[in-house]
Amino acid sequence: MARTDFDAIVVGAGFAGLYMLYQLRDRGFRVKVYEAGSDIGGTWFWNRYPGARCDVESLEYSYQFSEELQQDWDWSERYATQPEILKYVNHVADRFDLRRDIQFNTHIAAVVFDEASRSWAVRTAAGENVTARYCIMATGCLSSTNLPDIKGRDRFKGGTYHTGNWPKIEPDFTGKRVGVIGTGSSAIQAIPVIAEQAAHLYVFQRTPSYAVPAYNGPYDLDYVKKRKENYADFRNAAKQTRSGILRPVNERNAAESSKAEREETFESRWQEGGLTFLGAFNDLLVDKGANDTAAEFVRRKIRETVKNPDVAELLSPKTVVGCKRMCVDTNYYRTYNRPNVTLFDVSSLPIDEITKKGIRRGGTQIELDEIIFATGFDAMTGALMKIDIRGRAGRRLRDKWAEGPKTYLGLAISGFPNFFIINGPGSPSVLANMMPAIEHHVEWIANCIDDVRQKEGECIEAESAAEEDWVAHTNAVAARTLFPSCNSWYLGANIPGKPRVFMPYLGFSNYLEKCQQVVDAGYEGFSVSGP
Repeated sequence: MARTDFDAIVVGAGFAGLYMLYQLRDRGFRVKVYEAGSDIGGTWFWNRYPGARCDVESLEYSYQFSEELQQDWDWSERYATQPEILKYVNHVADRFDLRRDIQFNTHIAAVVFDEASRSWAVRTAAGENVTARYCIMATGCLSSTNLPDIKGRDRFKGGTYHTGNWPKIEPDFTGKRVGVIGTGSSAIQAIPVIAEQAAHLYVFQRTPSYAVPAYNGPYDLDYVKKRKENYADFRNAAKQTRSGILRPVNERNAAESSKAEREETFESRWQEGGLTFLGAFNDLLVDKGANDTAAEFVRRKIRETVKNPDVAELLSPKTVVGCKRMCVDTNYYRTYNRPNVTLFDVSSLPIDEITKKGIRRGGTQIELDEIIFATGFDAMTGALMKIDIRGRAGRRLRDKWAEGPKTYLGLAISGFPNFFIINGPGSPSVLANMMPAIEHHVEWIANCIDDVRQKEGECIEAESAAEEDWVAHTNAVAARTLFPSCNSWYLGANIPGKPRVFMPYLGFSNYLEKCQQVVDAGYEGFSVSGP
């Protein structure tokens, strides 16, 4: 077996990359992590925009591999802010001495499999070359920012920002005329905060989003105590759900419930707040009629909150609730009652161009001092496509995925031996609680690499037939739901020219079971080759 610089190279130092480093190093592997940013944190390093916070409860959005870590760390509120999450990540890195194996400010340009040595050759953008037996991509599902191709985008003389690549030094919007393009989850968090600072805030909306109140606030100490005393039980219970989030789905169907019963259940979930609103009934994401009852409930809440009926109508989505990312908000809809906030509908009257002084729409110029692009990401595949990844016979990943991503279990790719993706397309990823999804993938990959070593193997690779079957299965599961009915980033619809393929796998608990079955069957669907 040819000697390599490292046993494994990991790309990315967010939650996934850090835990991958911990797991492999703990098993005696030589590991190097490369990170494009100047520090750890991944999503929470780059997304520093005003109001940024997690939409999963803090006690569930955290590592569970260390009982001591779980018990020692105290979250201050129900939905942690970006600074608090970043503080947590840094605490973990320091506690387990992870930084010594991470190289920062390093972009990976190419990752090429060498068939003669059965190893991966990795080249950085600065020209550094290293080799490793395994290559693991922890590049994140939402890390490749999307900037819309608007005429004159580079002409604007004021400040421009993207919520997914926010500067470390916080911009001061006090007294400024600010434009926000986009009304997805990041915008919904940022808009209320920026509106409090700006002289005037102009929001340019193409498609409205459904948002459920967060009801955020400090944690009740008795609640935290109960959770910590039974952390293992709570964590295991969450893994048995569709989303990896503890609050279970109501097993009753909306279609079979009376109007009064639906109203009571929707109201109860609304008052509880958070993403579990979609679990109010079992059939909301499979039955259009049932979904309509939930959608109308949210639209009525919008009309009750927003004083101007015309603005309320613009803010009321007409799409299936849940087929685009559900948002969790704090005072988002109320913000449009402020006299210094104006909403523009760019679906009926698009932006003509960005000028030196602002945004022109319908022949009228809106003069601005700052423009914020809250326009999302090239989700799930964007970060991988930016790297020149080549497998057997020099085949590029970009070419293999030209008609849409194909993986086995969202973990591995046929023709790319010893190559793994954490939370790749074909896994629950963005439709599950990311923390247990990350931990599951990391532990599965680490166990797999360890098993191959124990068998004195050199390569493990997904078989083509298994990959095709998994893609077909993923699509079949999605087709039984309402998810494919929207032009969402789950389908890549926000990126011009990107193939329309539903990328996540639906059902966290079922997915965990399938992955375990693969292992129990001797890594069914994989081929392992020896020296």
